[in-house]
Amino acid sequence: MKPRPHRHRELAQRLRRDARLRPGEVEEYLGANPEVWTALAEASPHDAADILESVSPDTAGALLSPLNRGQRAPILEELRDELAAEFLEELPLGEAASVLEEMAATEAVDILENMETETVEAVIDLMAEPAGSEVSRLFHYPSDTAGGLMTTEVAVLPIGLSAGEAIERIRNIREMVDDLTYVYVTDDFGVLRGVLSFRDLVFVRPSVGLDEAMEASPVAVHTLADREEVSELMQRYRLMGLPVVDDLGHLQGMVTYDEVIDAVQAEASEDFATSVGAGAEETIYTAVLSSVRMRLPWLTLNLLLAMVVAFVVERQTGIISAEPVLAALMPVVALLGGNGGVQSLAVVIRSMAAGDLPRARIWEVLRRQVSIGLLNGAFLAVAAMGLTVALLSLGVFSSNYGAAQVAPVVGVAALANLTIATLAGAGIPMVLRRMGFDPALASSIFLTLITDVVGFGGFLMVAAALL
Repeated sequence: MKPRPHRHRELAQRLRRDARLRPGEVEEYLGANPEVWTALAEASPHDAADILESVSPDTAGALLSPLNRGQRAPILEELRDELAAEFLEELPLGEAASVLEEMAATEAVDILENMETETVEAVIDLMAEPAGSEVSRLFHYPSDTAGGLMTTEVAVLPIGLSAGEAIERIRNIREMVDDLTYVYVTDDFGVLRGVLSFRDLVFVRPSVGLDEAMEASPVAVHTLADREEVSELMQRYRLMGLPVVDDLGHLQGMVTYDEVIDAVQAEASEDFATSVGAGAEETIYTAVLSSVRMRLPWLTLNLLLAMVVAFVVERQTGIISAEPVLAALMPVVALLGGNGGVQSLAVVIRSMAAGDLPRARIWEVLRRQVSIGLLNGAFLAVAAMGLTVALLSLGVFSSNYGAAQVAPVVGVAALANLTIATLAGAGIPMVLRRMGFDPALASSIFLTLITDVVGFGGFLMVAAALL
């Protein structure tokens, strides 16, 4: 049964929900009612994309196959780029090129970046003009730069027009413009001279020239500026779009607010992945061998660092033999330090990402984090001592030395480890940035080394001194 037009979205949303809970039933239903799928694909590409991501790859491919390129393109734009690339790679090169021609150039580039280089070059060569040359130009910008983020489908007008002429010109080009938030004004050589919002343009008297109505010398960014700079400028000046220019000031495009949000989310995801030693570009759909190749170096480093911790502990086995309960209490101190360090690490990395940590305030931040570590450590040291006394007194733990001697060991070690771990959590990303590395680069691995060495080795050294 083909749904009535006003029910398309309602049905699409229901199928999207059911596809996540009962994918088999949805696959069977759509397979038996292809006309329903076709209608949904046309009416709601976003919901159709969600359905494709929820069903099996074979079913998703079968659902896409009967659609024409005009129907496929909007759906592929809504899919995750990796999945859209997989679907395109299953098509003949010419057919893949024709689908990409129907997309916005920036969307096409995002998908192509997830395909094999040889395939990309072949597909771009087969794309019709002007789409092919536009995609080729954008593809060669690094994805994390303004050039890689920008759209070229912007409203550009010559400086000699009046406001009335400008509005008439926009009416004629509206189908070719991706975003009408801003209108950019250029001279005869294509150099950016000014900007005004479309809203302001509408309310300007028709006889007023653009050179009078525009904001001259607008904030702009170079094509090779990184996404952090783009994000910072848009936040600082509260812009919904940022013009992108080349070395000579020629307008190349605009980075939209939506693209910046996507880029910031991608950066946060990459930072989280690298902070735990996973590949920044890895997803749950990455090929097994590629994932292994990204993770194994950091895991190997982790193994080597763990052996350092083992060596430190082995040097103190005598005290453990004399007081076996220390083996049970060591992880308590190490875990307290680890958690305190991670909290400090998260705060500092987040501040760095937001541009809130200038170099001039590094020592202030470190002093503040040490103070936090000392206060938290003092409270938890007292709590740990109390719990140790209680557990030993109740007979849950047994001790050769007694609660009065063991409890201070736990307290002193907890205070020291939390203070050092909090300092390390703040200092590691700063050191990495100073060395020219990404501050999020496997920070947690180095933090774990420090907290484990201090937590285990330091604990045993305190025990040797006090018992």
